[in-house]
Parts: sequence; structure tokens; C-alpha cells
Amino acid sequence: MPLTPLDIHNKEFSKGFRGYDEDEVNEFLDQIIKDYEILIREKKELEEKLNDTNERIGHFTTIEETLNKSIVVAQEAAEEVKRNAHKEAKLIVKEAEKNADRIVNESLSKARKIALDIEDLKKQSKVFRTRFKMLVEAQLDMLNNDDWDHLMEYKLDSTELKSLREEEESLA
Repeated sequence: MPLTPLDIHNKEFSKGFRGYDEDEVNEFLDQIIKDYEILIREKKELEEKLNDTNERIGHFTTIEETLNKSIVVAQEAAEEVKRNAHKEAKLIVKEAEKNADRIVNESLSKARKIALDIEDLKKQSKVFRTRFKMLVEAQLDMLNNDDWDHLMEYKLDSTELKSLREEEESLA
């Protein structure tokens, strides 16, 4: 178990003949206590920052997974709409060919309806495309947010961590 500032403060040394100056030892121990408390506080702050960063990464991972699923669903829906439109168009053409002589007026009416449906589908696809583009741009804006730059500016010097660990081990 590592030393606490209280352990250092309460440390008693045995007195020997012509031993160390007690005031100097106490002043040195006081300085060690102050420095150790600062290190403990900094370590706690760094651990909190790391936890916050991990939580944010988890949040962004969830967003990414949701977006990926949304894209797949949107692609499948678009393919289904396209397949259905093709099937419907083929059926209408076949029916119109079979009954062309008998129901010319009805065929023209259906052709007009199909044209309106196609225009409606085009409008819907334009709306879908615009909304999807806005979604992607919003996500790109989120990625281009300064918060990412702030994370990238955070520097952690591994030599500092190593020297802190060695210092803690030497105090133990």
C-alpha cells in the first residue's frame, strides 16, 4: 500500500547519539507531504479527465453505430422502393399491352397516375436526399468541432509518468 501524506507526517525516527537535526528532518518531511499531496491531487484530476474522455468516446462510438445502422436501413429502404417501383411499372406495362385495344383510355389514365407517382417518388427521394445530406453534414460538423482539437492538444509525457511511478516506488 502506498504511503499517504498522513503516514509521512506521523513517521517517527528513533533518536540516536548525535543523530540528525530534528527540525531539519521535520521541515523536509513537511515539504515531502506538500509535494505528495499535490501529486495525489494531480493524479486524481488526471484519472477524472481520463474517465470523462472514455465516456465521451463511448458516446461517439454509440453515435457512430447508430449512424451506420441508419445508413443500412436507409439503403435497404431505398432498394425496396426501387424494386417495388420497377415491379409496379412492369405489371402495369404488361397489363396495358394485354388490354391495349380494349381499354385504351384506362391505360392512358394509369400511365398518367404512374407518371405522378414517379414524380412523387422523385420528390420524396429529393427530400430524403436533402435530409440525409443534412444529417451527414451535422455529423461532420460534430467531428469538426473544436472539442476534438482540444482532445488532440492534450499532451501526456510518458517520461513524466515513468518518473512519477519510480518516485512513488522509491517512497514505498
